Amino acid sequence: MFSLRTLLVLGRTSNLPTVWSNCLAGWWLAGGGNAHKLFPLLLGATLLYVGGMYLNDAFDANFDAQHRRDRPIPSGVINVKSVWQIGFGLLGAGLIILFFLGKTTGILGVLLVLCILIYDAIHKVITLSPVIMAACRFFLYLVAASIAVNGVVGAAVWSALALACYIVGLSFLARKESTGVEVNYWPCAFLAAPIFLAWLMNPGSYRQNALLLSIVLVLWVVRSLRFAYRAAERSIGRAVSGLLAGIVLVDLLAVADVPHAFALVFIILLLLALAFQRFVPAT
Repeated sequence: MFSLRTLLVLGRTSNLPTVWSNCLAGWWLAGGGNAHKLFPLLLGATLLYVGGMYLNDAFDANFDAQHRRDRPIPSGVINVKSVWQIGFGLLGAGLIILFFLGKTTGILGVLLVLCILIYDAIHKVITLSPVIMAACRFFLYLVAASIAVNGVVGAAVWSALALACYIVGLSFLARKESTGVEVNYWPCAFLAAPIFLAWLMNPGSYRQNALLLSIVLVLWVVRSLRFAYRAAERSIGRAVSGLLAGIVLVDLLAVADVPHAFALVFIILLLLALAFQRFVPAT
């Protein structure tokens, strides 16, 4: 039998709060409502994310055997066949749940699963794989929006694109974690996309909230990036972990006009992501 920790590490479960915040933001931006569909949405998204992470390790088994021997498969705590089986099983279960939520949700779920599989299969061999990773989060936003009363509306699409840009910057940085090569500065520009969009989409009285949350996000990004660029002992993994948790702040910025009680949910998810990272590596 496999230990619980092995299963949690394989699924990179410390990042699940960011998946849940993506779902809540996409749902809210599309008008909310249909609250009875929220739990199945969160469950389906959780299964897809964890399944995708399992398959990520299955595809990367040979690479990890050379560069990341602490990962569950090369360390021998679980065999690759079991990881393949569990990963595809979770993807299938998640997709079934999404189809029960509606035809549009299911079709968008299929597109999300395709992006997950393509990323897992080729992310080590093509330079632009961060764009595919960004597409995964983009479609997750749209999946969430599709269960809301207004469906996939412009606000959800634009916010999904802003998040995708953030993921592109984060993912290009993460690619350097295993190789140890010099880190470039240009991916940082992509991290600013959510702030630019928030300024455009929040006119009038809403702009004050957007400005405040933008400042918080900037401070968080700078705090995270210093571990990659300025720390005496560089730690790209620590920088990436911080940026991953910061996805929750990106989502909160996207819904800057939410009631305070709902905003508190995002703060709790951020704290959960940080707490989980103490026990399960985010990368």
